[in-house]
Amino acid sequence: MTVRVRFAPSPTGLPHVGGARTALFNWLLARSTGGQFILRIEDTDQARLVPEAVGAIEESLRWLGLDWDEGPDIGGPYGPYTQSERLEHYQTYARQLVADDTAYECFCSPERLADLRTEQQKNKQPPRYDRNCRDLEKRAEQQALGGGAVVRFKTPDDGTTSFTDAVRGDVSFENSTIDDFVILKSDGFPTAHLAHVTDDHLMEISHVMRGEEWVSSTPRQILLYQALGWEPPTFVHMSVILGPDKAKLSKRHGALSVLQYRDDGYLPEAMFNFLGLIGWSLDDHTVIISRDEFVEHFTLDRMGKNPAVFDAEKLTWMNGVYLRDLPEERLSDLIAERLETDLPESAPRPVDDKTVRALVPLVRERIKRLDEIAEMVEGFFTDELPYAAADLLGKRLKKTPDVAEKALRLANERFGAIESWQHEAIEQAARTLAEDLEMRPGDLFMVLRVACTGRAVSPPLFESMEILGKERCLQRTERALLRF
Repeated sequence: MTVRVRFAPSPTGLPHVGGARTALFNWLLARSTGGQFILRIEDTDQARLVPEAVGAIEESLRWLGLDWDEGPDIGGPYGPYTQSERLEHYQTYARQLVADDTAYECFCSPERLADLRTEQQKNKQPPRYDRNCRDLEKRAEQQALGGGAVVRFKTPDDGTTSFTDAVRGDVSFENSTIDDFVILKSDGFPTAHLAHVTDDHLMEISHVMRGEEWVSSTPRQILLYQALGWEPPTFVHMSVILGPDKAKLSKRHGALSVLQYRDDGYLPEAMFNFLGLIGWSLDDHTVIISRDEFVEHFTLDRMGKNPAVFDAEKLTWMNGVYLRDLPEERLSDLIAERLETDLPESAPRPVDDKTVRALVPLVRERIKRLDEIAEMVEGFFTDELPYAAADLLGKRLKKTPDVAEKALRLANERFGAIESWQHEAIEQAARTLAEDLEMRPGDLFMVLRVACTGRAVSPPLFESMEILGKERCLQRTERALLRF
């Protein structure tokens, strides 16, 4: 059997990490088995469509490296791949089910349904349709009131509906707990139940991999498969994603849209690795796994059914690992690209590549996200250093600013005498000065750090001063003296 899987997002907003994980696992199953990965846009909820969402979905998948074999943009033998372009299929099968007496038209008005829900809530009953239009006379009464009709599936009164889940094993639902659910809305658009079943059958989908929240919907879809005489696919319901506090995942846990992570300076390789371990594992200890290793080892029996945790701190740590492991040339290119957009307007453009390359060894062990770079190295690219005099004093010199001023004045003199402007010589001069002034080296270094880089936290001080050059450092220490 050829494995055919689909990622079928609704374009109702920016793609989030839960959807990205669903896409990633579907992609891994296809690539690990030599199958096909299909992108299908489920835009039947016309009221909630976001115009730019489809483009954002495709952009997110491409950023993660999840290529698709069939889809709206590239076509394929089972197209079209956008549900709003497939309405005739859903309407045809809805009419077939009505003709077979496994579905019926329902003319109940929204007002009647609202009153029914209110009454059920009042009586502490589960909300469900009361099957009013199953009765021909009552159906005629509702039809006479005017208004459009929906099509409802005629759920059996008794028995059970079962399926075998690749992760959860055998799952059963009593039919008495399933209401007569809508399969075709009055506007001619299908509900997700009919749309999923129809498209998955016509597109020959072999495995339906989706989130755990779809488990309760699966018996409705199994009933549709049975009524239409079709073989259901293999269902794979992935574990729910929780925050570290075991609550439902939300923005407060650091869960953002996929493209926001890109804009915040995460690498696609790190995000791929991180998402691939939310609900799947290679073993009980391996954390850093390449894309090729995922494809080589991915199997459904390694997926867990217990809730998985989204740990934003772990993602940031993992991103730092991937950044440090990059070849120096690629890291330099990424940093330069980032600085072009993140540095203040006062910084000259284009960014000086030679300076960027010199900075890479200093920052690669310190950065965890690319958006941290600009603030860290801004002083290398602009001479506008917006620090205050108090910043020069650190914690221990605020009561003795004259000591800091004297130290800075003498540092300027001694640095001017250095012939070979190398970080070893700069450090030796600074340490000797600290001894002569009976200062703690750390206090002096803080004064120099702020004066030369504009930051209390920067890449290694003396290596930074070497990159800045003797002339710029002397100019900056002179300007710093004017702040006292």
